[in-house]
Amino acid sequence: MNKLIASIFGIGYIKGGGTLAAIVTCPLIWAIWQLNIYPSYILFLVTVLITFLGIYVGNKVEPEWGKDSYRVVIDEVAGMLVTMLFIPANLYLLLAGLVLFRFFDILKPLGIRKMEALPGGAGVMMDDVLAGVYGNIVLQLVVFFFKF
Repeated sequence: MNKLIASIFGIGYIKGGGTLAAIVTCPLIWAIWQLNIYPSYILFLVTVLITFLGIYVGNKVEPEWGKDSYRVVIDEVAGMLVTMLFIPANLYLLLAGLVLFRFFDILKPLGIRKMEALPGGAGVMMDDVLAGVYGNIVLQLVVFFFKF
């Protein structure tokens, strides 16, 4: 079960699984935005849950799969969720968030790479969470200056 969750039901076994996991997260975000009851807070709760679940399963699969295995893509799901926290429901912002998150996740600037040094599942998850934070900051600036 841990491998299934860590790989997001096998997505991690596919070439480009990290990008695919982030893309698959977008309809989840859109669906949460469509809720009539506090979608921002529900998205926040889902993000926290996925992040802690990712740390847990990351710890469980690391002994067999090794440190930060490419098969673990739950971290991309968490990072994409963080990117879109408290962003207005807008398809263009969602697509921009996807691009920004993958940009920061792949290039790992501004201390993101250092997060990988954290032990176990925390190291697996926190680099993507920080990439999501940077993506979110850029989107918050876009929303503020362009009045989305």
